[in-house]
Amino acid sequence: MTPAPEPEPAPASVPEAASESVPPSAPGKVPIPAQPTAARSGPHPEPSDGPAARDDAFDLLGIGIGPFNLSLAALAEPLPGLTAAFYDQRPDFRWHPGLLIDGATLQVPFLADLVTLADPASRWTFLNYLKSRERLFPFYFAERFHVHRAEYDAYCRWVAESLPTTHFGQQADTVRWNAGLAVFEVDHTHLDAHGEAEALGRTYARHLVLGIGTEPYVPEPLRPLAEAPAVPVVHSARYLAERERLLAAEHVTVVGSGQSGAEVFLDLLRARPAGHERITWLARTPAFAPMEYSKLGLEHFTPDYTRYFHGLPEPVRDRLVPQQWQLHKGIDTETITAIHDELYRRTLNGGWPDAVLAPGVVVRTAGRLGTREVELHLEHLDQGTRSRLVTSAVVLATGYRERPLDRLLAPLAPHLRTDAAGRPAVDALHRLETDPSITGRIYVQNAELHTHGVGAPDLGLAAWRSAVILNDLTGLLTGEEHYCLPARTAFTSFGLGGHPAAAGAGPGAAERDLSRTGAPRRG
Repeated sequence: MTPAPEPEPAPASVPEAASESVPPSAPGKVPIPAQPTAARSGPHPEPSDGPAARDDAFDLLGIGIGPFNLSLAALAEPLPGLTAAFYDQRPDFRWHPGLLIDGATLQVPFLADLVTLADPASRWTFLNYLKSRERLFPFYFAERFHVHRAEYDAYCRWVAESLPTTHFGQQADTVRWNAGLAVFEVDHTHLDAHGEAEALGRTYARHLVLGIGTEPYVPEPLRPLAEAPAVPVVHSARYLAERERLLAAEHVTVVGSGQSGAEVFLDLLRARPAGHERITWLARTPAFAPMEYSKLGLEHFTPDYTRYFHGLPEPVRDRLVPQQWQLHKGIDTETITAIHDELYRRTLNGGWPDAVLAPGVVVRTAGRLGTREVELHLEHLDQGTRSRLVTSAVVLATGYRERPLDRLLAPLAPHLRTDAAGRPAVDALHRLETDPSITGRIYVQNAELHTHGVGAPDLGLAAWRSAVILNDLTGLLTGEEHYCLPARTAFTSFGLGGHPAAAGAGPGAAERDLSRTGAPRRG
Protein backbone atom coordinates (compact mmCIF):
# COMPACT_ATOMS: atom_id res chain seq x y z
CA MET A 1 0.00 0.00 0.00
CA THR A 2 1.70 3.19 -1.12
CA PRO A 3 1.04 6.82 -1.86
CA ALA A 4 0.15 6.64 -5.52
CA PRO A 5 2.06 6.91 -7.68
CA GLU A 6 5.16 6.72 -5.52
CA PRO A 7 6.66 8.81 -2.77
CA GLU A 8 5.53 12.34 -2.51
CA PRO A 9 7.38 14.72 -4.97
CA ALA A 10 7.94 18.42 -4.60
CA PRO A 11 9.73 20.99 -6.74
CA ALA A 12 13.23 20.13 -7.90
CA SER A 13 14.93 22.66 -5.63
CA VAL A 14 14.57 22.75 -1.87
CA PRO A 15 11.15 24.28 -1.14
CA GLU A 16 9.47 26.55 1.25
CA ALA A 17 9.44 29.84 3.19
CA ALA A 18 7.12 32.70 4.39
CA SER A 19 3.99 34.10 2.77
CA GLU A 20 3.95 37.13 0.54
CA SER A 21 4.31 40.49 2.23
CA VAL A 22 4.39 39.61 5.88
CA PRO A 23 2.67 42.04 8.26
CA PRO A 24 4.91 43.16 11.11
CA SER A 25 2.39 41.83 13.65
CA ALA A 26 2.42 38.29 12.28
CA PRO A 27 3.94 36.06 14.99
CA GLY A 28 7.35 34.68 14.16
CA LYS A 29 7.79 36.53 10.87
CA VAL A 30 10.25 39.26 10.08
CA PRO A 31 8.70 41.66 7.53
CA ILE A 32 9.92 40.95 3.99
CA PRO A 33 11.08 44.14 2.28
CA ALA A 34 9.52 45.07 -1.06
CA GLN A 35 12.92 44.48 -2.64
CA PRO A 36 16.31 43.27 -1.36
CA THR A 37 18.04 45.85 0.82
CA ALA A 38 21.17 47.13 -0.92
CA ALA A 39 22.97 47.98 2.34
CA ARG A 40 23.07 44.35 3.51
CA SER A 41 26.47 42.74 3.68
CA GLY A 42 25.11 39.20 3.12
CA PRO A 43 22.44 37.58 0.97
CA HIS A 44 19.78 37.89 3.69
CA PRO A 45 18.72 40.63 6.10
CA GLU A 46 20.38 40.85 9.48
CA PRO A 47 18.26 39.48 12.34
CA SER A 48 16.14 41.89 14.31
CA ASP A 49 16.90 42.48 17.98
CA GLY A 50 17.11 39.34 20.11
CA PRO A 51 14.14 39.57 22.47
CA ALA A 52 11.62 40.47 19.73
CA ALA A 53 12.78 37.66 17.49
CA ARG A 54 12.63 35.18 20.38
CA ASP A 55 9.20 36.28 21.58
CA ASP A 56 7.74 36.29 18.09
CA ALA A 57 9.14 32.94 17.02
CA PHE A 58 6.74 30.27 15.84
CA ASP A 59 6.41 27.18 17.96
CA LEU A 60 6.59 25.13 14.76
CA LEU A 61 7.68 26.01 11.25
CA GLY A 62 7.00 23.51 8.47
CA ILE A 63 9.18 23.49 5.36
CA GLY A 64 7.41 21.90 2.41
CA ILE A 65 3.67 21.46 1.83
CA GLY A 66 3.03 18.04 0.39
CA PRO A 67 0.32 15.76 1.80
CA PHE A 68 2.42 14.93 4.88
CA ASN A 69 3.07 18.48 6.12
CA LEU A 70 -0.42 19.42 4.99
CA SER A 71 -1.72 16.68 7.29
CA LEU A 72 0.35 18.14 10.11
CA ALA A 73 -0.94 21.65 9.38
CA ALA A 74 -4.56 20.41 9.43
CA LEU A 75 -4.13 18.54 12.72
CA ALA A 76 -2.22 21.47 14.27
CA GLU A 77 -4.89 24.01 13.38
CA PRO A 78 -7.25 23.34 16.33
CA LEU A 79 -4.51 23.07 18.98
CA PRO A 80 -4.89 25.95 21.44
CA GLY A 81 -1.90 28.22 21.86
CA LEU A 82 0.27 26.54 19.24
CA THR A 83 1.71 28.97 16.69
CA ALA A 84 2.65 27.35 13.40
CA ALA A 85 3.30 28.18 9.77
CA PHE A 86 4.06 26.07 6.70
CA TYR A 87 6.01 27.30 3.68
CA ASP A 88 6.44 25.98 0.14
CA GLN A 89 8.16 27.46 -2.91
CA ARG A 90 5.45 26.40 -5.38
CA PRO A 91 2.75 28.94 -6.25
CA ASP A 92 0.01 26.60 -5.01
CA PHE A 93 -0.65 23.00 -4.00
CA ARG A 94 -0.28 20.37 -6.70
CA TRP A 95 0.08 16.62 -6.09
CA HIS A 96 1.72 14.57 -8.86
CA PRO A 97 0.13 16.70 -11.61
CA GLY A 98 1.91 14.72 -14.33
CA LEU A 99 0.19 11.50 -13.29
CA LEU A 100 -3.41 12.59 -12.78
CA ILE A 101 -4.39 10.24 -15.60
CA ASP A 102 -8.12 9.86 -16.23
CA GLY A 103 -9.45 7.04 -14.11
CA ALA A 104 -6.30 6.55 -12.01
CA THR A 105 -7.11 5.94 -8.36
CA LEU A 106 -5.28 6.05 -5.06
CA GLN A 107 -3.85 2.80 -3.78
CA VAL A 108 -5.09 3.57 -0.27
CA PRO A 109 -8.72 3.89 0.92
CA PHE A 110 -10.29 7.33 1.28
CA LEU A 111 -9.99 6.95 5.07
CA ALA A 112 -6.25 7.54 4.53
CA ASP A 113 -6.94 11.23 4.08
CA LEU A 114 -5.01 13.95 5.88
CA VAL A 115 -6.63 13.56 9.31
CA THR A 116 -9.21 10.78 9.73
CA LEU A 117 -7.02 8.05 11.20
CA ALA A 118 -5.94 10.45 13.96
CA ASP A 119 -9.07 12.60 14.31
CA PRO A 120 -12.20 11.46 12.42
CA ALA A 121 -14.09 14.44 13.89
CA SER A 122 -11.75 16.93 12.23
CA ARG A 123 -13.21 19.53 9.90
CA TRP A 124 -10.53 18.59 7.36
CA THR A 125 -11.70 15.05 6.54
CA PHE A 126 -12.30 13.93 2.97
CA LEU A 127 -15.96 13.37 3.81
CA ASN A 128 -16.28 16.96 5.00
CA TYR A 129 -14.67 18.08 1.75
CA LEU A 130 -17.37 16.16 -0.15
CA LYS A 131 -20.04 17.75 2.05
CA SER A 132 -18.66 21.23 1.32
CA ARG A 133 -19.05 20.43 -2.39
CA GLU A 134 -22.52 18.90 -1.98
CA ARG A 135 -21.19 15.57 -3.23
CA LEU A 136 -21.79 13.29 -0.26
CA PHE A 137 -24.75 11.47 -1.81
CA PRO A 138 -23.07 10.85 -5.19
CA PHE A 139 -20.06 9.48 -3.31
CA TYR A 140 -22.31 7.34 -1.13
CA PHE A 141 -24.00 5.75 -4.14
CA ALA A 142 -20.72 5.38 -6.04
CA GLU A 143 -19.59 2.98 -3.28
CA ARG A 144 -15.94 3.82 -3.89
CA PHE A 145 -13.35 2.91 -1.27
CA HIS A 146 -10.46 4.08 -3.45
CA VAL A 147 -11.02 7.56 -4.84
CA HIS A 148 -9.72 9.07 -8.05
CA ARG A 149 -6.25 10.54 -7.79
CA ALA A 150 -7.47 13.82 -9.24
CA GLU A 151 -10.14 13.94 -6.53
CA TYR A 152 -7.50 13.47 -3.81
CA ASP A 153 -5.49 16.29 -5.35
CA ALA A 154 -8.56 18.56 -5.31
CA TYR A 155 -9.26 17.62 -1.68
CA CYS A 156 -5.73 18.48 -0.60
CA ARG A 157 -5.91 21.76 -2.51
CA TRP A 158 -9.15 22.60 -0.66
CA VAL A 159 -7.38 22.07 2.67
CA ALA A 160 -4.26 23.98 1.61
CA GLU A 161 -6.29 26.96 0.41
CA SER A 162 -8.47 27.01 3.52
CA LEU A 163 -5.84 26.75 6.25
CA PRO A 164 -4.48 30.12 7.42
CA THR A 165 -1.08 28.63 8.23
CA THR A 166 -0.07 27.53 4.71
CA HIS A 167 2.01 29.95 2.65
CA PHE A 168 3.09 29.32 -0.94
CA GLY A 169 5.50 31.17 -3.21
CA GLN A 170 8.35 30.92 -0.70
CA GLN A 171 11.67 29.14 -0.87
CA ALA A 172 13.66 28.20 2.23
CA ASP A 173 17.35 28.74 1.60
CA THR A 174 19.20 28.07 4.83
CA VAL A 175 18.47 26.95 8.38
CA ARG A 176 20.71 27.94 11.29
CA TRP A 177 20.49 27.46 15.03
CA ASN A 178 20.75 30.60 17.18
CA ALA A 179 21.87 29.26 20.55
CA GLY A 180 21.56 32.65 22.25
CA LEU A 181 17.87 32.92 21.38
CA ALA A 182 17.19 29.16 21.38
CA VAL A 183 15.48 29.42 17.97
CA PHE A 184 16.05 28.33 14.40
CA GLU A 185 16.67 31.09 11.88
CA VAL A 186 15.26 30.30 8.44
CA ASP A 187 16.41 32.53 5.58
CA HIS A 188 13.96 32.43 2.71
CA THR A 189 13.19 33.98 -0.66
CA HIS A 190 9.77 35.16 -1.74
CA LEU A 191 9.06 34.09 -5.34
CA ASP A 192 6.67 35.75 -7.75
CA ALA A 193 4.12 33.89 -9.87
CA HIS A 194 6.85 33.00 -12.39
CA GLY A 195 9.20 31.60 -9.77
CA GLU A 196 11.52 34.62 -9.85
CA ALA A 197 13.05 35.96 -6.64
CA GLU A 198 11.15 38.99 -5.41
CA ALA A 199 12.26 39.60 -1.81
CA LEU A 200 14.31 38.08 1.00
CA GLY A 201 13.31 37.46 4.58
CA ARG A 202 14.05 35.62 7.79
CA THR A 203 11.69 33.67 10.03
CA TYR A 204 12.27 32.33 13.53
CA ALA A 205 10.93 29.11 14.99
CA ARG A 206 11.54 27.07 18.12
CA HIS A 207 11.02 23.78 16.27
CA LEU A 208 10.96 22.65 12.63
CA VAL A 209 9.27 19.94 10.60
CA LEU A 210 10.81 19.12 7.24
CA GLY A 211 8.54 17.72 4.55
CA ILE A 212 10.54 18.65 1.45
CA GLY A 213 9.44 15.49 -0.30
CA THR A 214 11.09 13.48 -3.01
CA GLU A 215 12.38 14.14 -6.50
CA PRO A 216 12.10 12.12 -9.73
CA TYR A 217 14.87 9.58 -10.11
CA VAL A 218 16.51 9.22 -13.52
CA PRO A 219 18.98 6.30 -13.87
CA GLU A 220 22.53 7.38 -14.65
CA PRO A 221 22.66 5.94 -18.21
CA LEU A 222 19.64 8.00 -19.22
CA ARG A 223 20.41 11.34 -17.58
CA PRO A 224 22.16 12.95 -20.58
CA LEU A 225 19.21 11.99 -22.80
CA ALA A 226 16.62 13.29 -20.34
CA GLU A 227 18.36 16.66 -20.24
CA ALA A 228 18.31 17.14 -24.04
CA PRO A 229 15.03 18.22 -25.69
CA ALA A 230 15.24 16.68 -29.17
CA VAL A 231 13.85 13.18 -28.57
CA PRO A 232 11.38 12.88 -25.67
CA VAL A 233 13.05 11.02 -22.78
CA VAL A 234 10.88 12.10 -19.87
CA HIS A 235 10.23 11.01 -16.31
CA SER A 236 6.69 9.84 -15.62
CA ALA A 237 6.29 12.83 -13.29
CA ARG A 238 5.89 14.88 -16.51
CA TYR A 239 3.82 12.34 -18.41
CA LEU A 240 0.65 14.37 -18.94
CA ALA A 241 2.63 17.46 -19.99
CA GLU A 242 4.44 15.38 -22.64
CA ARG A 243 1.56 13.06 -23.56
CA GLU A 244 0.83 14.53 -27.00
CA ARG A 245 4.49 14.24 -28.05
CA LEU A 246 4.59 10.67 -26.80
CA LEU A 247 1.42 9.69 -28.65
CA ALA A 248 2.85 11.15 -31.85
CA ALA A 249 6.08 9.12 -31.52
CA GLU A 250 6.48 6.14 -33.84
CA HIS A 251 7.61 3.85 -31.03
CA VAL A 252 7.45 4.40 -27.26
CA THR A 253 9.37 2.57 -24.52
CA VAL A 254 8.25 2.61 -20.89
CA VAL A 255 10.93 1.79 -18.31
CA GLY A 256 9.77 0.76 -14.83
CA SER A 257 7.47 -1.90 -13.42
CA GLY A 258 5.65 -0.08 -10.63
CA GLN A 259 2.22 1.49 -10.54
CA SER A 260 3.28 4.56 -12.52
CA GLY A 261 4.80 2.46 -15.29
CA ALA A 262 1.68 0.33 -15.49
CA GLU A 263 -0.63 3.33 -15.67
CA VAL A 264 1.46 5.04 -18.35
CA PHE A 265 1.67 1.83 -20.40
CA LEU A 266 -2.10 1.32 -20.14
CA ASP A 267 -2.88 4.91 -21.12
CA LEU A 268 -0.57 4.75 -24.15
CA LEU A 269 -1.94 1.35 -25.15
CA ARG A 270 -5.53 2.55 -25.08
CA ALA A 271 -4.69 5.62 -27.16
CA ARG A 272 -2.80 3.87 -29.99
CA PRO A 273 -4.52 2.02 -32.86
CA ALA A 274 -4.91 -1.76 -32.73
CA GLY A 275 -2.16 -3.54 -34.61
CA HIS A 276 0.04 -0.43 -34.58
CA GLU A 277 0.62 0.00 -30.87
CA ARG A 278 4.45 -0.06 -31.10
CA ILE A 279 5.04 0.03 -27.33
CA THR A 280 7.73 -1.72 -25.30
CA TRP A 281 7.53 -2.04 -21.51
CA LEU A 282 10.79 -2.88 -19.72
CA ALA A 283 11.17 -3.80 -16.06
CA ARG A 284 14.12 -4.69 -13.86
CA THR A 285 11.89 -6.78 -11.58
CA PRO A 286 11.55 -10.49 -12.47
CA ALA A 287 7.82 -10.04 -13.19
CA PHE A 288 5.09 -7.47 -13.61
CA ALA A 289 4.05 -8.33 -10.09
CA PRO A 290 0.91 -7.43 -8.15
CA MET A 291 1.23 -5.33 -5.07
CA GLU A 292 0.91 -7.21 -1.79
CA TYR A 293 -2.62 -6.36 -0.73
CA SER A 294 -3.61 -9.17 1.61
CA LYS A 295 -5.12 -8.04 4.90
CA LEU A 296 -2.26 -9.31 7.05
CA GLY A 297 0.29 -8.13 4.52
CA LEU A 298 -1.09 -4.61 4.83
CA GLU A 299 -0.24 -4.66 8.53
CA HIS A 300 3.28 -3.67 7.48
CA PHE A 301 1.70 -0.21 7.13
CA THR A 302 0.64 0.05 10.77
CA PRO A 303 2.26 1.94 13.64
CA ASP A 304 2.97 -1.45 15.23
CA TYR A 305 5.26 -2.47 12.38
CA THR A 306 6.85 0.99 12.22
CA ARG A 307 7.83 0.75 15.88
CA TYR A 308 9.10 -2.80 15.40
CA PHE A 309 11.17 -1.83 12.34
CA HIS A 310 12.70 1.18 14.09
CA GLY A 311 13.91 -1.07 16.89
CA LEU A 312 15.82 -3.41 14.56
CA PRO A 313 19.59 -3.12 14.07
CA GLU A 314 20.62 -0.93 11.15
CA PRO A 315 22.02 -3.80 9.01
CA VAL A 316 18.75 -5.72 9.41
CA ARG A 317 16.69 -2.71 8.37
CA ASP A 318 18.88 -2.18 5.31
CA ARG A 319 18.40 -5.82 4.32
CA LEU A 320 14.62 -5.77 4.79
CA VAL A 321 13.67 -2.69 2.75
CA PRO A 322 14.79 -4.03 -0.67
CA GLN A 323 13.19 -7.40 0.07
CA GLN A 324 9.82 -5.72 0.68
CA TRP A 325 9.58 -4.10 -2.76
CA GLN A 326 6.29 -5.82 -3.55
CA LEU A 327 4.67 -4.14 -0.55
CA HIS A 328 5.03 -0.72 -2.13
CA LYS A 329 6.42 -1.04 -5.67
CA GLY A 330 4.05 -3.59 -7.18
CA ILE A 331 1.02 -2.91 -9.38
CA ASP A 332 -2.53 -2.98 -8.08
CA THR A 333 -4.60 -5.88 -9.33
CA GLU A 334 -7.16 -3.68 -11.10
CA THR A 335 -4.47 -2.09 -13.27
CA ILE A 336 -2.87 -5.43 -14.13
CA THR A 337 -6.31 -6.78 -15.04
CA ALA A 338 -7.10 -3.73 -17.18
CA ILE A 339 -3.80 -4.11 -19.08
CA HIS A 340 -4.45 -7.78 -19.78
CA ASP A 341 -8.06 -7.05 -20.82
CA GLU A 342 -6.90 -4.36 -23.26
CA LEU A 343 -4.24 -6.62 -24.74
CA TYR A 344 -6.73 -9.49 -25.03
CA ARG A 345 -9.33 -7.28 -26.71
CA ARG A 346 -6.80 -6.52 -29.43
CA THR A 347 -6.53 -10.23 -30.31
CA LEU A 348 -10.25 -10.69 -31.04
CA ASN A 349 -9.84 -10.17 -34.80
CA GLY A 350 -6.75 -12.34 -34.98
CA GLY A 351 -3.11 -11.54 -34.49
CA TRP A 352 -1.31 -10.06 -31.53
CA PRO A 353 -0.90 -6.44 -30.47
CA ASP A 354 2.43 -4.86 -31.39
CA ALA A 355 3.44 -4.54 -27.74
CA VAL A 356 6.41 -6.05 -25.93
CA LEU A 357 6.32 -6.62 -22.16
CA ALA A 358 9.79 -7.62 -20.95
CA PRO A 359 10.53 -8.09 -17.24
CA GLY A 360 13.97 -8.91 -15.85
CA VAL A 361 15.67 -6.36 -18.14
CA VAL A 362 17.97 -3.46 -17.26
CA VAL A 363 19.13 -0.54 -19.40
CA ARG A 364 22.93 -0.65 -19.33
CA THR A 365 23.70 2.34 -21.55
CA ALA A 366 21.83 4.60 -23.95
CA GLY A 367 22.55 7.07 -26.73
CA ARG A 368 20.95 9.08 -29.49
CA LEU A 369 20.68 7.99 -33.12
CA GLY A 370 20.46 11.19 -35.10
CA THR A 371 17.79 13.61 -33.94
CA ARG A 372 14.73 11.34 -33.88
CA GLU A 373 15.67 8.09 -32.15
CA VAL A 374 17.25 6.67 -29.01
CA GLU A 375 19.20 3.43 -28.76
CA LEU A 376 18.92 1.50 -25.48
CA HIS A 377 21.47 -1.20 -24.68
CA LEU A 378 19.70 -3.88 -22.65
CA GLU A 379 20.71 -6.84 -20.51
CA HIS A 380 18.49 -9.69 -19.36
CA LEU A 381 19.33 -10.43 -15.74
CA ASP A 382 18.45 -14.14 -15.79
CA GLN A 383 19.75 -15.08 -19.23
CA GLY A 384 22.83 -12.88 -19.10
CA THR A 385 22.12 -11.92 -22.72
CA ARG A 386 22.41 -8.44 -24.20
CA SER A 387 20.46 -6.68 -26.91
CA ARG A 388 19.65 -3.24 -28.23
CA LEU A 389 16.37 -1.43 -28.75
CA VAL A 390 15.80 1.56 -31.04
CA THR A 391 12.87 3.72 -29.94
CA SER A 392 11.39 7.14 -30.67
CA ALA A 393 10.51 8.12 -27.09
CA VAL A 394 11.13 6.91 -23.55
CA VAL A 395 9.02 7.32 -20.41
CA LEU A 396 11.02 6.72 -17.23
CA ALA A 397 8.69 5.35 -14.57
CA THR A 398 11.73 4.88 -12.37
CA GLY A 399 10.37 6.25 -9.13
CA TYR A 400 11.52 8.95 -6.75
CA ARG A 401 14.29 9.47 -4.22
CA GLU A 402 14.21 11.33 -0.94
CA ARG A 403 15.36 14.89 -1.49
CA PRO A 404 18.60 15.30 0.52
CA LEU A 405 18.51 17.57 3.55
CA ASP A 406 22.18 18.57 3.25
CA ARG A 407 21.75 21.83 1.39
CA LEU A 408 19.02 23.24 3.59
CA LEU A 409 20.65 22.13 6.83
CA ALA A 410 24.29 22.75 5.86
CA PRO A 411 24.99 25.13 8.80
CA LEU A 412 23.68 22.46 11.19
CA ALA A 413 25.70 19.59 9.70
CA PRO A 414 28.29 19.46 12.52
CA HIS A 415 25.47 18.99 15.02
CA LEU A 416 23.48 16.28 13.20
CA ARG A 417 24.08 12.64 13.95
CA THR A 418 24.26 10.08 11.16
CA ASP A 419 24.22 6.31 10.86
CA ALA A 420 26.97 4.04 9.53
CA ALA A 421 25.94 4.85 5.94
CA GLY A 422 26.03 8.62 6.52
CA ARG A 423 22.24 8.98 6.53
CA PRO A 424 20.42 11.16 9.07
CA ALA A 425 19.76 9.40 12.36
CA VAL A 426 16.03 9.64 13.10
CA ASP A 427 14.56 8.64 16.45
CA ALA A 428 11.28 6.83 17.08
CA LEU A 429 9.36 10.13 17.23
CA HIS A 430 10.57 11.20 13.76
CA ARG A 431 13.12 13.68 15.12
CA LEU A 432 16.59 14.16 13.70
CA GLU A 433 19.13 13.24 16.34
CA THR A 434 21.31 16.22 17.21
CA ASP A 435 23.97 17.00 19.77
CA PRO A 436 22.82 18.70 23.00
CA SER A 437 23.80 22.16 21.76
CA ILE A 438 20.59 22.26 19.66
CA THR A 439 17.60 22.28 21.99
CA GLY A 440 15.02 22.81 19.25
CA ARG A 441 13.52 19.74 17.63
CA ILE A 442 13.70 18.96 13.91
CA TYR A 443 11.03 16.52 12.77
CA VAL A 444 11.08 14.85 9.36
CA GLN A 445 8.31 13.46 7.18
CA ASN A 446 9.03 10.92 4.42
CA ALA A 447 12.77 11.16 4.97
CA GLU A 448 13.02 8.13 7.25
CA LEU A 449 12.54 5.06 5.07
CA HIS A 450 15.86 3.72 6.37
CA THR A 451 14.78 4.05 10.01
CA HIS A 452 10.99 3.58 9.95
CA GLY A 453 10.45 1.21 7.02
CA VAL A 454 8.07 0.95 4.08
CA GLY A 455 5.36 2.93 5.84
CA ALA A 456 7.38 6.16 5.69
CA PRO A 457 6.07 7.25 2.24
CA ASP A 458 2.61 5.70 2.74
CA LEU A 459 -0.38 8.05 2.82
CA GLY A 460 -2.15 5.74 5.25
CA LEU A 461 0.31 6.62 8.02
CA ALA A 462 0.28 10.39 7.37
CA ALA A 463 -2.28 11.32 10.03
CA TRP A 464 -0.78 8.99 12.64
CA ARG A 465 2.75 10.35 12.14
CA SER A 466 1.46 13.93 12.25
CA ALA A 467 -0.32 13.19 15.52
CA VAL A 468 2.84 11.59 16.97
CA ILE A 469 4.82 14.72 16.10
CA LEU A 470 2.19 17.05 17.52
CA ASN A 471 1.85 14.98 20.69
CA ASP A 472 5.60 15.18 21.21
CA LEU A 473 5.53 18.92 20.65
CA THR A 474 2.52 19.67 22.86
CA GLY A 475 3.94 17.38 25.52
CA LEU A 476 7.06 19.53 25.52
CA LEU A 477 5.18 22.84 25.48
CA THR A 478 2.25 22.09 27.79
CA GLY A 479 2.96 18.74 29.40
CA GLU A 480 -0.10 17.18 27.69
CA GLU A 481 -0.61 15.15 24.51
CA HIS A 482 -3.54 16.33 22.41
CA TYR A 483 -4.29 13.27 20.26
CA CYS A 484 -5.24 9.92 21.76
CA LEU A 485 -3.52 7.28 19.65
CA PRO A 486 -4.14 3.53 19.84
CA ALA A 487 -1.58 1.37 21.65
CA ARG A 488 -2.19 -1.52 19.25
CA THR A 489 -2.97 -1.41 15.54
CA ALA A 490 -2.21 -4.88 14.12
CA PHE A 491 -3.20 -8.49 14.72
CA THR A 492 0.33 -9.53 13.82
CA SER A 493 2.92 -9.72 16.60
CA PHE A 494 6.08 -8.33 15.05
CA GLY A 495 8.98 -9.90 16.88
CA LEU A 496 8.98 -11.87 20.12
CA GLY A 497 8.59 -8.73 22.19
CA GLY A 498 4.83 -8.75 21.68
CA HIS A 499 2.62 -5.75 20.92
CA PRO A 500 3.42 -2.21 21.99
CA ALA A 501 0.33 -2.44 24.20
CA ALA A 502 2.14 -5.05 26.26
CA ALA A 503 5.17 -2.83 26.84
CA GLY A 504 5.91 -2.48 30.49
CA ALA A 505 3.95 -5.60 31.38
CA GLY A 506 7.08 -7.14 32.83
CA PRO A 507 9.52 -9.84 31.74
CA GLY A 508 7.94 -12.80 30.06
CA ALA A 509 4.63 -11.05 29.33
CA ALA A 510 4.79 -11.75 25.61
CA GLU A 511 5.74 -15.38 26.25
CA ARG A 512 2.83 -15.84 28.64
CA ASP A 513 0.46 -14.32 26.08
CA LEU A 514 1.66 -16.73 23.38
CA SER A 515 1.25 -19.63 25.79
CA ARG A 516 -2.35 -18.72 26.55
CA THR A 517 -3.29 -18.64 22.86
CA GLY A 518 -1.80 -22.06 22.32
CA ALA A 519 0.98 -20.76 20.04
CA PRO A 520 4.09 -22.92 19.98
CA ARG A 521 7.05 -21.94 22.12
CA ARG A 522 10.70 -22.85 21.85
CA GLY A 523 13.06 -23.93 24.64
